[in-house]
Amino acid sequence: MDKQLRYNEPWILQRADPYVYRHTDGTYYFTASIPAYDRIVLRSSKTLAGLPDAEEVVIWKKHEKGIMSEHVWAPELHYLSGRWYIYFAASDKDDIWALRPYVLECSGQDPMRDAWIEKGMMQCAPEDEFSFRAFSLDATVFENKGEYYYVWSEKVGVGRQIANLYIAQMESPCRLKTVQVLLTSPDYDWERVGFWVNEGPAVIRHDGKLYLTYSASETGPEYCMGMLSIEEDADLLDPRQWKKERTPVLKTDESLSIYGPGHNSFTTDEEGNPVMVYHARTEEKIVGDPLYNPNRHAMLMKLRFNERTGAPVFSYK
Repeated sequence: MDKQLRYNEPWILQRADPYVYRHTDGTYYFTASIPAYDRIVLRSSKTLAGLPDAEEVVIWKKHEKGIMSEHVWAPELHYLSGRWYIYFAASDKDDIWALRPYVLECSGQDPMRDAWIEKGMMQCAPEDEFSFRAFSLDATVFENKGEYYYVWSEKVGVGRQIANLYIAQMESPCRLKTVQVLLTSPDYDWERVGFWVNEGPAVIRHDGKLYLTYSASETGPEYCMGMLSIEEDADLLDPRQWKKERTPVLKTDESLSIYGPGHNSFTTDEEGNPVMVYHARTEEKIVGDPLYNPNRHAMLMKLRFNERTGAPVFSYK
């Protein structure tokens, strides 16, 4: 029997950047960054509550050398054009910060058992001179009005580099159709603690609007979530149409021992109620380098929506 769901406490231990996908047949799939950063894993369950105890299957391992040989980060599972895809970032053992976005395609219809094929690096539009030339990671994919969009984080600048979020329309699951558009840069103090970072985008739709959450600052207790929003009928490639919140929508709560919440995804429970999946730490003091400390745990949060504005409300209570 599945355990009862509990919210805002460790749900799946030592799994950062958690991503849950619920397929059309109701099956839940879970993937995440694992502490060794050396493979991609999947779990499946008929219920959300069944995922913590579900068998974890290794569906791909990093290369011994060259591209995709280090820092395998933030995989996401998507079902596009009748096939399964995994989007993730990885680097090279000889250049460990040369993160780039890569794509895997499943050879069949069972992502847990059928072989996965490497499709190489995500391809930008032919006229795009900027995308994926530098540190790029945390890609997500979403659909609006029959078109698919790709959102990712990429660093720019010299000296202190800044991680911005960009969006482009997709031509195919492995290639972008349009040149990148800057969505958000770390403008505020709360996005600039330790590092100037906007990363980990995720999209949820409600009442005619799209809400795009993202994570900001370094990966310790200062890590937090911001949000953008746009009307679903607007031009998603026009950055002026997006509204950015001036304050975090979710941050550390010491009283609950939840530190550095972020890098979320969205799903629904079996009744169709919206649920956010996110990672957080349960201790304020981090031993060693925060990036390599394994104690970021996947957690769940019930979502509700503001009756007046329609915006999602992120609350631990």
